[in-house]
Amino acid sequence: MAITAALVKELRERTGSGMMECKKALVASNGDIEAAVEEMRKSGLAKADKKSDRIAAEGIIVIETSADGKNAVMIEVNSETDFVTKSEDFMGFVNALAPVVLSAQPVDLEALMALSFNDAGDSVEVVRQALVAKIGENIKVRRFELMSSADGVIGSYRHGDRIGTMVNLTGGDETVAKDIAMHVAASRPQAVSAADLPAELLEKERDIVATQAKDSGKPEAIIEKMVEGRMKKFVNEISLMGQAFVKDPDVTVEQLVKKADATVNAFAFFEVGEGIEKAEDNFAEEVMAQAKL
Repeated sequence: MAITAALVKELRERTGSGMMECKKALVASNGDIEAAVEEMRKSGLAKADKKSDRIAAEGIIVIETSADGKNAVMIEVNSETDFVTKSEDFMGFVNALAPVVLSAQPVDLEALMALSFNDAGDSVEVVRQALVAKIGENIKVRRFELMSSADGVIGSYRHGDRIGTMVNLTGGDETVAKDIAMHVAASRPQAVSAADLPAELLEKERDIVATQAKDSGKPEAIIEKMVEGRMKKFVNEISLMGQAFVKDPDVTVEQLVKKADATVNAFAFFEVGEGIEKAEDNFAEEVMAQAKL
């Protein structure tokens, strides 16, 4: 069967693979496009499997918000190198993924990867595997966060492509929500309020502060006041409500929120590669190892 340009084009659109790879697959399948698609998917899966253990600590944060501002999703998609994040293929995948996830509201990452991604019915995972095969790097959808505020608004902020935040408000407006989201990106609080901080964290810090205070040699009554004062400062520094607002340090976030007649229900902070242990190449050691061969 003759392998026409139209047939090659159709296969490219369905698989996202290169022209020569599509033509080769069609020749092997004698022009049977369905057989070619199946074989290319198998090939893509094999390539993706080989790269699945490679560290992907670069990437991008993308945020999609509904038209009414009451629902939003933030997603981190990783690659092995920063160069790939600037490619049309990678960005096309990321930008198309966000509205799919926002609409479907999956309960976890496994459900997200099983979502139908395109008109052909391919799942997110199938499309990801094809992208890995085409780009030649490991690509991972690492995590996502969905937020919904029926009685308020969702604020979001992206600092470049590497940091993203969302804030769930009851009451308030878009301006306040975005300001707080920007503040979260700059100040990185660990919890909304002091009451939300882990008891273990507070106990550990109190022990450190108490030890430092006792070493001062001051009377016990003074030491107790020192410990309470330092703990109050520590709590305010790491809880959103206690922090000084970045755009007006004379006002705390709690004061800002009260003035706007709003309540912060939750916030989310993503930074690309956060918590991923990157492999570090030591060029000098590599040269010495080669010299010994």
